Amino acid sequence: MSQLLHNVNQRTQMAGENRLELLLFRLQNGQIYGINVFKVKKIIACPPLTQLPYHHPHVVGVANTMDGPLPILDMLSAIQSGKVTEPRKQQVIVCEYNRRMQGFLVQSIDSIINLQWSDILLPPKGIGHRHYLTSVTRYNDRLVEIVDVEKVISEVTPSAMQMNAQLNDDFESLKTAQVPRKLLVVDDSVVARNQIKRCLEEVELESVLLKDGLQAYEHLTQLASEGKDVNQEYLMMISDIEMPEMDGYTLTRKVKADARLAPLHILLHTSLSGVFNKSMVARVGADNFIAKFDANELAQAVLDHFRLRSTQG
Repeated sequence: MSQLLHNVNQRTQMAGENRLELLLFRLQNGQIYGINVFKVKKIIACPPLTQLPYHHPHVVGVANTMDGPLPILDMLSAIQSGKVTEPRKQQVIVCEYNRRMQGFLVQSIDSIINLQWSDILLPPKGIGHRHYLTSVTRYNDRLVEIVDVEKVISEVTPSAMQMNAQLNDDFESLKTAQVPRKLLVVDDSVVARNQIKRCLEEVELESVLLKDGLQAYEHLTQLASEGKDVNQEYLMMISDIEMPEMDGYTLTRKVKADARLAPLHILLHTSLSGVFNKSMVARVGADNFIAKFDANELAQAVLDHFRLRSTQG
């Protein structure tokens, strides 16, 4: 398995090229699932687990690792497809999401595949709102389901949504500023979109929510084709990086390459944290980058740009 992930850190040249690599894995229900390789730190056999009192039912235990205590989530239970019967016979995918390390219990690792983001599609309509998918794809005539890990994690350890009172006061002091109070929010996770929406509503800002980079790019170019100034329509755009059809890096690069759209301030807001992503901000032309999800940090980033716009007139 170490060979499977060998040189993962050297795969970063795909970023910004609308490509990704998925680590495919199986659960006991037989279905194949995928997770972005960039989020995977390592893969280990399930270690001895310590049970904690009053733990969430999706958490099978905590492992004592060299990196410290690691919560282990039963992915099968989390997506409501059953429950692992023998955890010690499973594999653990150790990942970093939203500034936290988690282990996801899976039955087996399948392979790593290289895809275009355009090959990653939104879940089919008609499957309801209780599903745990951000997207799907096909590989060798097999359906691969890409789990909304942010939704899983938010149900186990919800992010703090309470905003600092001082931030509310700061926004209130700018209430009469003659700048747009609407933001374009682009994210394939319904949980992430709603988190951002609630954060903006708390400071009386409006949001337009879109599910992927292609939708956002088509929306912005349509506004420009109608003769509208997108920088006057929107205060800024907050975009995820990992999205079906068109990723956030590609979206940013295309927006900044279009003179009609280039003035729009772009904040990349992603669970893909780390130095690598900060370097990509400059490479694709984004204006700012923060890791998900901290309501105060997000609000502060919006406030900083709000203040800048208000001084520019």
